[in-house]
Amino acid sequence: MHVLARGLVWPSLILFSLVALQGCEGGNPSGDDRPTAVPSTEATYQLKGIVVSSDAAKGVVQIDSEAIPGLMGAMTMPYKLAQPGVATELHPGDHITARLRISDSASVLDQIDVTAQSQPDYKPSKVYNVPAPGQAVPDFKFLNQSGKTITLDQFRGKVLLVTFIYTRCPLPDYCIRMSRNFATIQQQLAADPQLLNKTHLLSVSFDPAYDTPKVLRSYGSAYAGSEAFSHWDFAAPQLSQLDALEQFFDVGVSPGSDNTLTHSLSTAIIAPNGKIFRWYPSNEWTPSTVVDDVKQAVGQPGGSARGSH
Repeated sequence: MHVLARGLVWPSLILFSLVALQGCEGGNPSGDDRPTAVPSTEATYQLKGIVVSSDAAKGVVQIDSEAIPGLMGAMTMPYKLAQPGVATELHPGDHITARLRISDSASVLDQIDVTAQSQPDYKPSKVYNVPAPGQAVPDFKFLNQSGKTITLDQFRGKVLLVTFIYTRCPLPDYCIRMSRNFATIQQQLAADPQLLNKTHLLSVSFDPAYDTPKVLRSYGSAYAGSEAFSHWDFAAPQLSQLDALEQFFDVGVSPGSDNTLTHSLSTAIIAPNGKIFRWYPSNEWTPSTVVDDVKQAVGQPGGSARGSH
């Protein structure tokens, strides 16, 4: 987790090939608020310095940095943020450490920690939780693809696998990968009727204004097929619960351009007792790994897990 201010835990930021942040926008070299694309072949460095200024509109922060061994001497220069919204939490005078990722064509800054604040009394607008094994999950409510209200508590007694998406996400490494992975998991669970009966899948949209039951049904059918809805729900939370849901599951979401949302990824296994069994903060997990963890959760209904990563 990356602490940007006292009391604030910013969602984990992970960069992947040709994607600059945990979100659904492509790279943009024009200098606007779209993220910068960074290929997977890159070098990483640790940066330490003091914030001079930050521009949330462009997702850029100017830093008076110390020398970076193997790269450059001490200097003041602007850096593109992997997640533009982070700029709103950085203030002139803040002392920070961060990871600088550089390729032949671009560079971005992520994994930002504020080590000393220039505004000690600053209170962040959101405080993010990092789901941990054994942590009780609140009984969030959703409207599913059939227009029915469902709750997390109604799945007590089963292992519930939850991931977060929004239907307009265009990038294959993000929501599309999560949905394809869940489709594979659904197939693997279906091969074992006993395991199927002890589990349930839930894909949650953090875009309830657009992702209505009709939209979710159309989207879900493409991955699950209409017959699979009995075991795999596609749902959106009540707007009043959206912030609390995002904060509990460590999902950072901010508006992008062209109706896109910049967001982090979060997938969780909830044990039959309603507690976190395992949490995956990125897209690096595989369906087979998750199915193995699901089997372990089924065999340990008390929620004793081998830890999150």
